[in-house]
Order: sequence, then structure tokens, then C-alpha cells
Amino acid sequence: MREGRPDARPGQQSGTSGSPDGGGLRGWLLAGTPSRSPHPAGPYGEPEPEHPRHPWWRVMCLTGVDYFSTLGYQPGIAALAAGLLSPLATLVLVGLTLLGALPVYRRVAEESPHGEGSIAMLERLLSYWKGKLFVLVLLGFAATDFLITMTLSAADATAHIVENPHVPTALHGQEVAITLVLLGALGAVFLRGFTEAIGVAVALVAAYLALNLVVVSVGLWHVATSPGVVGDWTTALTAQHGSPLAMVGVALLVFPKLALGMSGFETGVAVMPQVRGAEGDTEARPAGRIRDTKKLLTTAALVMSVFLVTSSIVTTLLIPPEAFEPGGPANGRALAYLAHDYLGNAFGTVYDLSTIAILWFAGASAMAGMLNLIPRYLPRYGMAPDWSRAVRPLVLVLTGVAFLVTWIFQADVDAQGGAYATGVLVLMTSAAVAVTLAARRAGQRKRTVAFALISAVFVYTTIDNVVERPDGVKIGACFIAAIILVSLVSRVRRAFELRAVSVELDATAERFLRDCARRQIRLVANESDDRGRAEYESKTRQVVHDHDLREEGDVLFVEVTVRDPSDFESTLRVHGEVLHDSYRVLTCESSSVPNALAALLLHVRDRTGVVPHIYFEWTEGNPVTQFLRFLFFGAGEVAPVTREVLRRAEPDRTHRPHVHVG
Repeated sequence: MREGRPDARPGQQSGTSGSPDGGGLRGWLLAGTPSRSPHPAGPYGEPEPEHPRHPWWRVMCLTGVDYFSTLGYQPGIAALAAGLLSPLATLVLVGLTLLGALPVYRRVAEESPHGEGSIAMLERLLSYWKGKLFVLVLLGFAATDFLITMTLSAADATAHIVENPHVPTALHGQEVAITLVLLGALGAVFLRGFTEAIGVAVALVAAYLALNLVVVSVGLWHVATSPGVVGDWTTALTAQHGSPLAMVGVALLVFPKLALGMSGFETGVAVMPQVRGAEGDTEARPAGRIRDTKKLLTTAALVMSVFLVTSSIVTTLLIPPEAFEPGGPANGRALAYLAHDYLGNAFGTVYDLSTIAILWFAGASAMAGMLNLIPRYLPRYGMAPDWSRAVRPLVLVLTGVAFLVTWIFQADVDAQGGAYATGVLVLMTSAAVAVTLAARRAGQRKRTVAFALISAVFVYTTIDNVVERPDGVKIGACFIAAIILVSLVSRVRRAFELRAVSVELDATAERFLRDCARRQIRLVANESDDRGRAEYESKTRQVVHDHDLREEGDVLFVEVTVRDPSDFESTLRVHGEVLHDSYRVLTCESSSVPNALAALLLHVRDRTGVVPHIYFEWTEGNPVTQFLRFLFFGAGEVAPVTREVLRRAEPDRTHRPHVHVG
């Protein structure tokens, strides 16, 4: 038996994706694209990324540019929402962070160590098209969260630029242009690579946290040493709210408006593949990566909690309430206000520059999250072009979308805040629900109850936010609709691909092909019924009669079972068996009959060096209806679709397997 065609063109294999062109712009864009491995490392069909991994504290800085950068505006949001109760409402937020969000995402890290996040955990609950649609909806909210993180943070950085007293007035009114420049610079960093992005993040986070430590420490010193500051605050609180119980009640009611202070958890698990872990880690059991990701999440939550509480204290007690109002000098920049007021304009300008830098780069964690999530889902569903596995083209697409969003919202921070909060809260709610169900499946009753209570709190917080700012749901719905539309168009465009990542034959199937290759390989497509002797006798007579074959010719029956037609890529595993002592049958499972048959035919050709023939009978019914059956159910009119898949996969007719229909 020949092991392959002697004239096979280099790089051409059935059922596998070739390497990208190595030259020119295309080669640069597709450099580092993960191959479609026949044995993917991840449990959901995607190989692990082929870029260097980093210590957990460095990756924490990548997620931290989003999480920690909220200090630039969170104290102002808290002051507007809760007024004098801002420190107490912030304590409620911190309590939910440490006792709610942190345990939830530590469990998510255990359940999805390859960066799939809570979306993958919920994906397992549903199958077929409803499962894919559910994932697309969650991806829509993830896109809302991550993309609005990029545009909102860049817009807020722009606001800090134009509000600095040393900035020329000529820049006022140029907010959209400045924001577009910042987003373009962010995209340029990721075109360089993940390592460069993490290096920038470490420097920015270290500088920003150090400067915030100085501002908060000075603020606390003034609170402690200025007579009457604390007393005036407590007196005003008592006069405004009465009893401590009333204060707690109001704080519980207003804390959902502060929920943006928990925005970094989903990206924390989304970038897990960047974490180095331990030397003994395997992709099946990355225990070190899980442990280090938990360290990442816990450290970030503790650091942020300390800064949230202390910053809310100093800003509430030291800044006049009217300064927080829209247009006021502390609106959206409370700590920067204190930096200028207590440490002078020189230090304040340095603080502004640090805030601008980290807000600009806050979109880096969101970009990293999208670069991890999109290739893990959409290409595997056939709902994105295969080039979306590559980092650089995806960076360009995401940057372009961010440009569009910025132009639509005119770089207005407040206009994007509702969508940002909605995306964050929906993902955190889905994560809480996912870990509740995971704990229940594991029989962990106490944890199930605890996670269920956390889920209830997140559901309440999400509903409160939606009622307060319904524009967030509307914007999220636009992202969802866009993702679903693009996904369906892509699925139709990719319908005639081979889809098989690889083809594997068992020993019996190999023996069948070796025997047939001595003469002519004839495969008969059979939609099995009861698999009785009469069925195969009738099919053999029909094929011999319709195609004028010699009855003694070698015939192999091929039967494809469609398990989940909503799937797209898979490894095609072919098993051989002998039925009723004389009929040789090849069986396999796939998401689509014609694509599986085409992949098998090409593999047989490459394996044996013999161009095979396959025989079909026409399917009765309306051609349009049959085509829709193929798109959504993997069957329909099999013969012409198989031929079309073969035509696209093998342009050379002399080497293309022969399709016969009778």
C-alpha cells in the first residue's frame, strides 16, 4: 500500500488546516496562529496559546490595569450615589467583593483553567443550537463589558487630559480625536505581542498604586489631624439618616451603583492561559496555574478593597459635596482633585499622567480577554473566519469596533457607563449561577447554598442597575445582535469547509482500505435503518444496477451518524466492522454528513494513493428545504454538497474523489 500520492502538493492534507503563508503582510498578520491540533490541549476544542507565560503577579498587573484604574472614577461615583454614606456603601461593596465575587471566581478558575471562564461552565448545561445561542448571548455581554472597558477608559483618560490645568485650551472639544489616538496606541501595543503588553502593565500598575498610596496616606493624615473633620461628618450623617440601622439600609440600597468597583474578575480568569503555573503542570491538570490564578484574584481583591475603602473615606470627608456634581472639579477625578489640592500642581500633574496612562491601558485587560475568548468559541462553532484564531487580525478588528463605539458615543464617559455596568454584572451573575450549579453537581450542599445566596445578590444588583440605567441593556442587545448576525453569516460562508480537524482510522478500517486499494476503492453512502442483512443486500443490488457495476467489485458501506449538528470542527474517528459475515461497513460520528464524507474520501486518497469513488442516491424533496436541513441539521441533500466540499478542498479534478449519484 502506498502511504501517499507521489505528486501530492506540499502542505496539502485532508482534514487539517495548513500553515499560513509565511511572507508579506499576510504572513505577519497570521504569525503565531495556533494550529488546529487533532488532539487539542483544552477540553473545549482549542489548543493552548503559543505565547510565553508569565508569573502570576505580572499577569495580575495586566488584569489590574482595568480593576485598579477604577480608582480614577470610583470614589466620585460613590460620592454621587451615596453622599455622606459613601464609606459605608463602599464597605458593603468590599464585603460583596471578598465574600461573594472572590469565592465565585476562585471556583471558576478551578472549573475552567484554560481561560474559558464562566461561559464554558454554562455551555455544558445546554447542547445543540440552543447551547450555541446561549453562549453567543453571553459573548455579547462579554463584548459589551470588554469593548466598553476599552472605550470608556480611553474616554475617561481623555477627560483627565483636557481637565488638567496645564493642558492647552486648544485640546478642549477634541475629546473624540484624543480618544481615538489612545485606542490606536493600545492596539499598536497588542500588535507587538502579549509580552510587551504585560511589561507595560507592570510598570503602569506599580507607578499608579504607589502614587495612590501617597495621596490616600496624605488624605488620611489630614483626616486624622484636622480637628472636627470626623465629628462634622458623623454629625451630618446622624442629621441626614437618623439611626445607624437606617444608614445600613440606605447603604444596602445604593451599593449597586458602585458595582463597577468589581470589574476586574472576569478578565482575571479570561487571561489564565498567560499564567505560568508550576513545572509539573499539564494541560489536563494545570494545578499550579489554578493555584497561582487564585493568588492573582485574591491579591488583586485585597489590594483593591483597601484602596476602595480608604479612598472613599478621604474623598468624602475632605472634598466639598458640590465638587462631585457634573462639571465640578472632582467629578470623575476625586483622588486627582486631592492630589492637586494637598500635594501641589506638580505632584497633581504627575498623578494625572499616571491616571491617564493606566486608564488608557485599562483596555489592555479587556483586549486580552477578548483575544482569549473569541478564538475559543466562534471559530470552533464555524461562526468566525479561521483567521480569527490569529492575534493580530483580531486586534485590528477589535480596535476598529472600539473606534466605531467611540464615534457613536462621542467619547462620553457617562453615556457608556450603563452599558459597562450591565456587561460586568451580567457576567458576574452568570459566574455565580455557574458555580452554584457546579457545587450542586458535586454534592457540596453548604457551598451550593452559599453560592445560591451570592447569586441572588448579584441578580438583585443586576436588576437594580437595569432599572436604573436601561440604556445598558439596549447597548448590550446591540452587541448581542451583531455577534449573532456575524456568526450566522460566517457559519453559512464556512458551510462547505471540510471541518474535520483530522481523520483517524481504527485497525479494521485500515485493513478494509488496504484490501480495496489493490483494485478500486468504492464507497457507498448509506443512511442506516435497522442494519439488517436485507438492507445491505438491497443497497448492493441498487448500486450495482444504477451504476452498471460489476457485482464482484469491492464495496465499502459508509454510515455517518449526526450527534450534534450545531458543532463545527471535530476529529473524525472511523471504525470498521463486518456485518452479517460479508458486508464491510465504515462508521463515524460528525456534525455534518457531507463534510464528514468529503474529509474521509480525501484521507482515503492520501492514505492509499488511490482516488476513491463514492455512490449516492438522490434525496427526495425541495432543494431549498434540503439545503436548510444541511445547514441546521447536518443532513439534507448529501450528494451535491459532498461534491461541492470536495471541489473547494481539491481544485485539481484529476486528484478529486469521484462522486456518483443514481
